[in-house]
Amino acid sequence: MKKIINIIIPCVMVFFTACEDEFIDLTPPAAITDDVYYTEAEHFLTGSNRFYTNLHRWQDQPLYSDHGSDLVGYDEASDMQEYSRGETQAPASDAYYNNAYNAIRDMNLLLARAEDYQGNDIGEYVAATHFHRAYQYFFLLQRFGGVPLVTEPLDVSSAELYGPRSSRYEVTDQILSDLDQAIAGLPNEANIAGSDKGKISKEAAMAFKADVLLHEATWMKYVGDTTDGDGTSFGAGSAGMNPANINTYLQEVVTLTKSIMDSGTFELWNYNDQLDDLSSNFLFNLEDGGSNPAGLDKATNKEFIFYNKYDFTFRQAGTLLSHVMEGRVKPSRKMIDLFLCSDGLPIDQSPLFQGYANPEDEFQNRDLRMRAYFTNHRNLGVIPTIAGDDRLRLNGTNNFGYFNAKFMSWKWGTDEAYRATQTEAFDMPFIRLAEVYLMYAEALYELNGSLSDAEMNESINLVKERAGLPPLTNAFLTANNLDIGTEIRRERAIELYAEGFTRFNDLKRWGIAEQELGEPIYGAVIEGTVWETDTNLYDPSKYGFPEETTETGVGPRRCLVVQPSSIRNFSRDNYLFPLPTNELGLNDNLLQNPGY
Repeated sequence: MKKIINIIIPCVMVFFTACEDEFIDLTPPAAITDDVYYTEAEHFLTGSNRFYTNLHRWQDQPLYSDHGSDLVGYDEASDMQEYSRGETQAPASDAYYNNAYNAIRDMNLLLARAEDYQGNDIGEYVAATHFHRAYQYFFLLQRFGGVPLVTEPLDVSSAELYGPRSSRYEVTDQILSDLDQAIAGLPNEANIAGSDKGKISKEAAMAFKADVLLHEATWMKYVGDTTDGDGTSFGAGSAGMNPANINTYLQEVVTLTKSIMDSGTFELWNYNDQLDDLSSNFLFNLEDGGSNPAGLDKATNKEFIFYNKYDFTFRQAGTLLSHVMEGRVKPSRKMIDLFLCSDGLPIDQSPLFQGYANPEDEFQNRDLRMRAYFTNHRNLGVIPTIAGDDRLRLNGTNNFGYFNAKFMSWKWGTDEAYRATQTEAFDMPFIRLAEVYLMYAEALYELNGSLSDAEMNESINLVKERAGLPPLTNAFLTANNLDIGTEIRRERAIELYAEGFTRFNDLKRWGIAEQELGEPIYGAVIEGTVWETDTNLYDPSKYGFPEETTETGVGPRRCLVVQPSSIRNFSRDNYLFPLPTNELGLNDNLLQNPGY
């Protein structure tokens, strides 16, 4: 009884049909049971709306923002920091595991009741539920690999409660099946009313399916079965693995993304001419017209395809969003040096690179996203200088030369701040058009080893254009000894920085996580800079590790060390998280992942 009531009573998504409308003519609450609920179309509407609250939220921000990855420097303890160092231990419980299965249980109930429903007016709600179930299983797959696959409502005596894990390949098959049903039954984005924006569209299901396919194709290609275990003593095994699916999946990624790209429904949010080249900042803190200097609101954003909807009146972030994004998501030396110069060349090849002598030097003549993401929000867009920002002092372990402004409210931290932390109401993107372009380009590269100039122009070059960079051509790549595969991966790192679960998942599916996460995390360059010459600005005794020499845009230089390689021991065993031990204790057929 309680489980069913918990499904239907909340009504928190402000962009859906109003709560009072949904409950007209419903059975009185005291009479609600499994037998009488999901007997009217309104029940299915309410139930499927409820599943939007199971999407990841701003409260999941440390996980969402890839805190602890090789691109985010921060040295205080956190679960994701420990994970990136290979220090994860099997916990007694895991809220991400439990929450996903709680959501799946409720989705299974709706889908089972839909099979008995007499009528043809619930197709969209059923399709949305298939999408949400696929979303939960894909998250479990990325986190744990193969997991128990449950697609029917269970009770305490159900044998499935004590069954073994399905392999990642069997779980993938179920995810793809659910997404096919979602695609078939969901409306196109163009047919979703303005008051319902944020609901899952057909295109969102297509984009999400492309994401799943690309993840699993590249995982099979670069990781293979090395994380599966044997399925009899540990792990979920490799039942159903078929390497022939790699190219099949990649080709479908191309087809799905091309369909979205050609639909004309979505467009990159590019208001650089009105925002002083800062579109790549304000896109992520967009609310109403007061959230940015150009007076733009969410209605101008046609880039987000799949996202979690927020609203200042009805659904605020409810967590220390701006505060944490400023303090705990600072870019590492690697991230800063990834940004190209405005001539399209890496900093160690470009004559435009100004070096590191002063903090502002390295921001000159660079990709516009560097200034958009990493200039001080108290004076947004102004490149930081020693004289202009008293926070630019290297005198504490969590200050290593850079700020983050992505996903921070405009002018946060001042008397003019648009939102106080916890009250922000930015929509939370999961997939947007820029990522669709990059998925298209990556899938073509993985299939063919190259892209034509025309294929680059309709995908990666559109993302680069907003960043103020010249287009890639095969002649440019050859002339400068560049590789299109490397450039696609560079674009994913930069464009999707601190967004979703992207960086950790990318490193793992490319089979390079142990290499990249095993490197030191560096901060500001010290050698040959103002930090080295002015002891009032930099106090090396405040840092836990001595400086180290590493390659920079001007050759080997001593840099701050946020985390040395000696404490970064990520391995292939860490590609998957451990299953919670409470679950293993309840089910003898549930086997732990390798290495835990």
